[in-house]
Formats: sequence, structure tokens, C-alpha cells
Amino acid sequence: MRRNFTSVSEFILLGLTNRLELQILLFLLFLAVYLVTVAGNLGMILLIQVNARLHTPMYFFLSHLSFVDLCFSTNVTPKMLEIFLSARKSISYPACLVQCYFFIALVHVEIYVLAVMAFDRYMAICNPLLYGSKMSKRVCTSLITVPYVYGALTGLMETMWTYNLVFCGPNEINHFYCADPPLIRLACSDSYNKETSMFVVASCNLVCSVFIILTSYIYIFSTILRMQSTEGRHKAFSTCGSHLTAVTIFYATLVFMYLRPPSEESVEQGKMVAVFYTTVIPMLNPMIYSLRNKDVKEAFTKGLLKKKLCMQ
Repeated sequence: MRRNFTSVSEFILLGLTNRLELQILLFLLFLAVYLVTVAGNLGMILLIQVNARLHTPMYFFLSHLSFVDLCFSTNVTPKMLEIFLSARKSISYPACLVQCYFFIALVHVEIYVLAVMAFDRYMAICNPLLYGSKMSKRVCTSLITVPYVYGALTGLMETMWTYNLVFCGPNEINHFYCADPPLIRLACSDSYNKETSMFVVASCNLVCSVFIILTSYIYIFSTILRMQSTEGRHKAFSTCGSHLTAVTIFYATLVFMYLRPPSEESVEQGKMVAVFYTTVIPMLNPMIYSLRNKDVKEAFTKGLLKKKLCMQ
């Protein structure tokens, strides 16, 4: 059955606060965060593209993580900035569905990009002699294509469940973007199928991706602890440190946001976590990988020196 009786043509996003002085302050804060996010992720992508030393599987996957983070933030932040300054904080029904689609799709792309990156570290540390042949350009392209295709299909499926819900009012979404939990609470029709699908899909994908990451790191740590060289162990740990930091931050917020049934309390808590999840993490990832990664720091430093010499 289609949404023949849906009378809602737009939704009102309540945002983070209704206090004008805080809205202006938050606008400036999140504008700065977004600009840093764009600069950091675009910079990482360009640095990997132009520096031949970074043309390895690990940095190939890192460039895609930066691309996904950039898209993820761009899907949410510009609209959030708009509602801070707008008197009527509305989003049309089609635009809301589009935002929902990209949000869900990009979340699933990111969790499996992180899983692929863990597998790449497993191959590099546990099978170093076969790494070059096993992780060929064709294999890397295939590995990174799967998360994009799967994320797109999962986003479509979940958005279709939302599309089949009937919305007849009220139309105020207690969030700063079209998030599933508060949107479901506005449905006039039975949302059991949508809620069940959301919980099952989120749970299965979290378990599957975490299993890949944990299994990879069990083998990685086992191999590192058997290494005779202290320098070799330190180098191996350093290549995994950035990824482990990004994974820990990402999954902690993901679990808190989605493995709970929708309720007034969970939506309010979710808004606070979503701020960190949708704006801060995409900004932090380039910093994590650049500050903790020797190759990236050296490539960045050489790039700056080269630019400085060209200007003289």
C-alpha cells in the first residue's frame, strides 16, 4: 500500500536549540567544523593522489574513507547550518527522503570501508610476502566497490520502508536532519516493519563488520607478538593505531545511536551523539590518520617544502 493518505508535504526540523543567541553561536561553530572537514578530507584525497609514495592499498582505502566522510558531512551539515539561520526550518518530504537515503547508504559504506581497511592491515602484516600480489589494483578496486554497492542497496531498501509510512501530522522532527528514529515517531501508520528492519539491518551489519575487524586484529596482534624485532613490532603497531582509533570512535557512537528502540529519551540522547557522529568524526579522521602516520606527515611536509621552493 502506498502513502495515498499522506497529507504532509514538508517537515519542520526543530534542530539543536530554539534560543537565537545559541543558534548564531552554533552556526559559527559548525561552519568552522565543516570547513575544516572539507579541507581535511579533500586535502587527504589530493595528497594521496599526487604523492607516488602513497600509491599503496592502505592509502587507496584511506582516500575512499575520506571521500565517504566528506559526503557524509555534506549530506547533513549544510542543511543544519541553514536551519540555524532560517525562520522557517523546513525540509520538503522528497528532500527528507533523499537525506535519509544518503545517510543510511553512507553509514553502511563507511562500516565496510573500515572493515576492508582492517583486512588490508591483516594482509600486510600477516602475509607480507604475498601482499603485493594478493592486494593488486584489481583486487583493491573490487574490495572497495562492494561497500558502495551494498550501501546503495541497503539505503534504498530502508528508504522504501520509510516511503511506505503514512504521515498525516504533526510534522515536526525533533532533530537537525531527517533521522529515522524521530521520523518514525511521526508516522500515522504502523511502523513495526520499518522499526524491525532498521534494528535487524543495523544489528547484522554491525556484527558482520565488527567480526571482520576483530578477526583481522586477532591475527594481526598474534603475528606482531611473535615478531623478534622491537622495531618491527613498533612499526606494525603504528600502522594499525590510526585505524583502531577511527574504528573505536565510529562504532561506539554507531551502537549508541541505532541499537535502541525509538523513544523520546533516545531521540534526545541521539541528537547529542549525532552531533559528534555527523560533524566531528568526519573532521577528526583526517587528523587521526595524518598526526599518527609517518608517511602522511612526510608527504605533507615535502609537499609544503616543494610549494615553498616553487614560490621563491
